[in-house]
Amino acid sequence: MQHSDKYTQNICEDSKQDSQKSESQFASSIPSPIGLDRSNPKWRSTPAPSTNRDVFIRDLEGELVSMDDKECDRITSIIKQTLQLTNKLNNGIHSDEEVRAIFSEIIGQKVDESVWILPPFYVDYGRNIRVGKRFFMNQNCTFMDRGGITIGDDVFIAPKCNLTTINHDFNPYNRRATFCKPIVIGDRVWIGIGATICPGVTIGENSIIAAGSVVTKDIPPNVIVGGNPARVIKKLDV
Repeated sequence: MQHSDKYTQNICEDSKQDSQKSESQFASSIPSPIGLDRSNPKWRSTPAPSTNRDVFIRDLEGELVSMDDKECDRITSIIKQTLQLTNKLNNGIHSDEEVRAIFSEIIGQKVDESVWILPPFYVDYGRNIRVGKRFFMNQNCTFMDRGGITIGDDVFIAPKCNLTTINHDFNPYNRRATFCKPIVIGDRVWIGIGATICPGVTIGENSIIAAGSVVTKDIPPNVIVGGNPARVIKKLDV
């Protein structure tokens, strides 16, 4: 019995040391100046260096913002306001004009009269969305836009698409912190049903995202991509 107790004690001590070592290893890996360098392949997965700027600027610029940060309450307040507006949008029957008006209130900017949106639509923040003329979005799409979502003219988004600009810290001991990277959708892009666009992705003009794709990297103009992760299938003859 004494031998067994000593063995168990050694296992527990080794496990504790491994946990402490792992915590230290993760904690030293981020943030980094890489998070400011869009030309770096690791930019999308790296938070920007921390500053003392306003929390909305820090959030939009890709710095780590913890849910435990007292300033985070200001972000949460807007999220709660947006939830009320999306509830208004998604309940009842609305004319196209009413839908545009509510959507404009969600994003804090009036959209063009050519914009056509079919509810329901789900969004966590709203204030950092910009859409161009003749934008069309079908039902059941979800935007998480704290990092900024910019959509060009004549863009079509099919049902059940997800555009998310936010990541949690990869450090498991700091996962309550998040950081954002912007999404940019070029003119005349068509995003197929059920596609997911990940943080930091830019999609070039005219390109098509096949149904069910998971887009993790920038997409050049004039191509069709598909798969998980999405890859170029063919070039468009434009």
